[in-house]
Formats: sequence, structure tokens, C-alpha cells
Amino acid sequence: MASALQDPQQHLHRVLDVVRHGPRNLTSAVVADSWARCLNVHHLDPSQVRRPPVLGRAALDERRERLLDVIECARYEMSTLYQQLGDPQAAIVLTDTDGVILHMASSPEFEREVQPLGLEVGAVWSEAEAGTNGMGTCVAAARPVAVVQDDHFFSHYTSLTCSAVPVHDPAGEICAVLDVSSRSQVPQQHLLLLLGMTARMIENRLIDLRFRDAHPIHFHSRPEFVYTLHEGKLVVDRSGLVLAANRSALTQLGVDSVRQIRGHRLDQIFQTTLDDMLQRSHRAAFHPVVTYRANAANRFFAVARQPTRAVAAARSAPATSAAPEALASGRAQQMAPRFADPVLQARFATAQRVVARGTPLLLRGETGAGKEVFARGVHASSPRAGGPFVAINCASLPESLIEAELFGYRAGAFTGAERRGRSGKILQADGGTLFLDEIGDMPLALQARLLRVLDERMVTPLGADEPQRVDFQLISASHCNLGELVARGHFRQDLYFRLAGIELEVPALRERSDRAELIRDVLADEGGADVPISPAAWDLLMRYPWPGNVRQLRHVLRCAVALADGQTITPEHLPSLRGESGCADRQADAEAPQAPSLDPAQAQERQELLDLLEAQRWNVSHVAKRLGVSRNTLYRRMHRLHIPLTPGN
Repeated sequence: MASALQDPQQHLHRVLDVVRHGPRNLTSAVVADSWARCLNVHHLDPSQVRRPPVLGRAALDERRERLLDVIECARYEMSTLYQQLGDPQAAIVLTDTDGVILHMASSPEFEREVQPLGLEVGAVWSEAEAGTNGMGTCVAAARPVAVVQDDHFFSHYTSLTCSAVPVHDPAGEICAVLDVSSRSQVPQQHLLLLLGMTARMIENRLIDLRFRDAHPIHFHSRPEFVYTLHEGKLVVDRSGLVLAANRSALTQLGVDSVRQIRGHRLDQIFQTTLDDMLQRSHRAAFHPVVTYRANAANRFFAVARQPTRAVAAARSAPATSAAPEALASGRAQQMAPRFADPVLQARFATAQRVVARGTPLLLRGETGAGKEVFARGVHASSPRAGGPFVAINCASLPESLIEAELFGYRAGAFTGAERRGRSGKILQADGGTLFLDEIGDMPLALQARLLRVLDERMVTPLGADEPQRVDFQLISASHCNLGELVARGHFRQDLYFRLAGIELEVPALRERSDRAELIRDVLADEGGADVPISPAAWDLLMRYPWPGNVRQLRHVLRCAVALADGQTITPEHLPSLRGESGCADRQADAEAPQAPSLDPAQAQERQELLDLLEAQRWNVSHVAKRLGVSRNTLYRRMHRLHIPLTPGN
């Protein structure tokens, strides 16, 4: 592989040799098959110099009109990929299935450099016109391909390396090709992986755009992959009939094409109905809930949501208007949570009062304590409930991306950028609530810009000159003490005072008095509403300190439901808690009165009875009722096992 153009005669002999005798050396089978098609089917001559034909304006506009939604879905993802590659000698290209270039993201300099080769919008890069190349060969082979320099059929293209992947529509058919054409030495496996990820994002956007009146179902066999690029996505109508699916959904469900499941009811796919999944998803604050494959034991974690159009209508409706069905449907996703813990409920009521007056709210609490759930609840019960709730985690984005995420950028920042630019999170929150999670991790340079926005209520996107007015409710959150960060010089004092109109603590799970209710609610959300819990397991759940808070509780119960498989949940189904609570158990045992020597069976019986007594707060009547024996019988058993009548005696 060389970076310069190959000698035309040498290249001609190599092509003919491979076609006659099969792939040699580094020539792949995909390239060899393409060369054979170019010679034997398209009757091309590799010694010629050909420039792809370029469509006229009318013909190009007609093709772009047919795939307008695909182009719109691809623009942002292509811009993002171009920025991610950071390669001035590369172009991100989108073609239709005839190889016609519909859109490009590139630098103006590189566009001018490759235009003589025919790499421009409107050019036809099918195999029949341009020989072996990334775009045309991807269509012909219906698979991802890498055409590296002298893999091209025509020698005057051998300065380029082209990697391409197909883009599928919601019906599972190839509707476009996404390509990177470059003069750089980027590893092709890495590039094909990035292209594949970008193609999946385009496909998911296309499903959302074409089915705005359908319910999206997000699912995966592993809960951490829901809401990620790897999730399966179905869209179903109001009656629960499947309309479309992405490729990940097909793979996980073990089917080859969308046709095999289109028109099936949701309860023919999973052991649930649409209404049931919507209700459970709402109760779980749209965290994944457990479901199973219909007529199979495969377990999945899924979330059902309201249609995009219904949510958009709810957001655009005036907050004071009567709530039609669409408005109620859209707001169902953001209903205020009900807290049984009186401390948390009092703080929630305080937050509601101050937010009603537009006062900034700062939430403090440990990671996983539910700060975002709290913030969403405040928004849903506020005068801005009809507007958007826009959340951004300042700790989860690279420093280089936070500014663009918050403030957006103007159109024309580079060739191929989104036509209207990109609005940042602050502008997206206009009329609603902006939630800045882990605000303490925001870089100091951006803190100054945010402070100015809060003071002026004006936003200037990157590269723009004219500021735009914005109006939103601000809720911030942090797991650390911002006052201490200010003292150490890591956070601006003036911004801290601006954020903390009022500062409230979201209590850790171990501090909440409603742990029992929360455990039951989460268990129901994870598909375990009817699953019994043994006294020993219940005691373990109630005594555990929960360093990971509600997030950890949800994960533990999700695993417990899966391990118990419909049977009673016991400590054996809570392995992470048993392992981490061993020290506490040993300390409790050391402090308890030591029983005389018992045989193993008696020792086990004693421990089980102790666990039950603890779970029932040493109410002997309740324990006797649970065991189905009289109080006197229970007293005799306690005496036999050397258990005191009251704890600590």
C-alpha cells in the first residue's frame, strides 16, 4: 500500500491477474469480486481515466427529495463524526443506493482538492461508473467494505482510501451508504467501527422521525445498554402492533428481518402488553423494567414511552390550558413522584414553592440518591411543566464537548455542518427547565460563560455574533459540597451564589424512612410484584447501608428477581449484599450473647429464627403467626435455642 498514485500499467496487470487467478497477497475477496464485476459485467477498462458523471441540479434535487428524511437524520451524525475524526484530509459522504452523493461533510480545502477526481455532491460513484470504490462496492456487496488505495479499480483513484457501511431504513432495507474517503492512514477496522456506530445512530433517528405517532420500546438483555447505541428499538401503534424495528432489535429477538415481526402484537414478542409496560415504565421513572420473551425464558429489560408527537404537543401547549388527552399523555412521563419519607416530602414541597417563583435550586446528594428524579418531579409540578426538561451531566462529557452541548454552534462552522447549526441545551430548555447534574465538574472557563447567561438570559452560540434570548428554570445538582470547592478555588463563588437560590439535600437511601415502600415499588417495577421475600433477605435489605443508593437498590433487586426466577427471594439471591455486609454481621455476632454449643442444624435453626425476629422487630405475636404456631410454642423454641425474649438481653 502506497500513498502515491500507482503506475497505470502495473495496476492494470495486477487487476487482470487477480480476476483471472483469484485474490493474491493483500487483495481481499470483496475487492477481487468487485474487479471481476467491473471487467465482466460493467465492461470497464482499468487503464482508462474516468471521472464519475455529475447529475444536474433538477435530477439531484429529485433524488435528495426522495431521501430528505434520511439526509436530515444523517446531517448531525456526519458532522459529529467529522469532528471526531479531526482529519482535514477526509470527507464524510452520504450516497443513495445508486451511488449518487447527496451530502458531504468536509473542509473546503479538501473538497477543492478532490473535486477533480469527482468527489462532489451530485457525482455518481456506482461500480458501473466509478469501478471499485467504497460507496459503489458497499451497495453492490450489501455489506461494509474498505477499499484501500490500490484496491480501487481505476489507478487515478489510488491516492484515496474509502470505507463505507450501508444504512438501513425501518423496513430493514438498504436506503443509503455512509462513507469516509480520505488520504490519511487511519486504521480501517477502527474507521469501519465508527462508521457502523454512526449508521446505527442515523437508523435510530430515522425510526423516530418516521414513526412520531408510535410508541417507542427500548430494550436489551442487559439493563445498562438500554438508552445506548446498542439497545433494541421497536415502535408499536396504540393497539400494540409492531410497525418497525432497528437491527439490534432483530438480533436480540433472533429474527432475520423486520417482516418476521411487523404486524405482531407486543404481547407476541414479550410477556407483557403495551399498557402494562407503559404503566411500569412510568412507575420506574423510565428506568428499564424486567420482561420476558413470549413463549421463552429469555429475560430483557425494557422501557415503553409515549409517542414523540404527543410529547412535543404537550410541551408546546400552554401550561394553564385545559389538558387534552395528548397533553395528559405527554405529561404522564414527568408526573411528580410521591415520597413516603416525611423529610424528603417536606424538601420536595419547599422546592416546589421556590421554583414556582423562578428561584434557582441547587440539590446536593450522594451519587445514585435520585437527584434527577427529584428534579424531574419539581419540573412536572411547576408552572413550566408544559415546557421541556433538558438534562445534561457535566461529568459525563469531555471538556471539549461541554461548551458545544450547552451553547450550541452556528451554521457554516465547516462544510457539511447542520444547515441551521445546532442549538445547545440552554436554548433547548427555553420555556422549560435546565437541569445541570454534577455542576461541580464544569470547567472554570465555562463557569464564567454560564454566569453571564444566568445574569443576562441571553445565549450566544459558538461562532455566532448575535445573542438569543432564553427563559428557563435552573436546577443544578452535585454530589460534592460546592462551598468547599469554592474555598479550594475550584468553583467560582459568584456562580455558586447564583445557583444556590436555595440549596436542598436529597437524603441517601439509608437515611430514608420509606425504604420498605421503596423496596416494594422497585421490586414491582423489576417484575417482582408477586415475588415473596424471606425474612432473612428482607432484614438484609433493610439493614444494608446502600452506598450506591437508589441506583444500587434497583440493580440489586433486578438481579434478585432474575436469580429467584419466581421463587422466594432469599439472601442467596442477594450475593453483593451478603459479601459486603459480612463485617457488620460478624460485629453484631460478636456483640450478641454467645449461645452454648449447638449442633449445625440447631445453629442454623437459631439463626433463621433470629433473622425472623429482627424482621418483625421482635414482635413475638407476629413471628408466631408467621410460623403458624402458638406464642407458648415459640417461647419454648426460643428457650431451647438460647434466644433471649428481648434483643440485647
